[in-house]
Amino acid sequence: MAVKIRLKRVGQKKAPFYRIVVADANSPRDGRFIEKIGIYDPNQDPSVYSVNKEAAKKWLANGAKPTEVVGKIFKLVGIEK
Repeated sequence: MAVKIRLKRVGQKKAPFYRIVVADANSPRDGRFIEKIGIYDPNQDPSVYSVNKEAAKKWLANGAKPTEVVGKIFKLVGIEK
């Protein structure tokens, strides 16, 4: 099973709010996920993000691949592959 760390969109129309989740690569964007490990809110100035570092490091060690945007958030938080 290929696992990805990606964004799940929640929130109202024209006001996106994202959860950083660990999900199967074949599941839909807003579908089922394995674990929620953080949040990302691009509507704030500056953007607000928080990540559970221990959970993220655990999933990266187990072979989960972050998407491009999640990888950038991880770098801002201080998590390396």
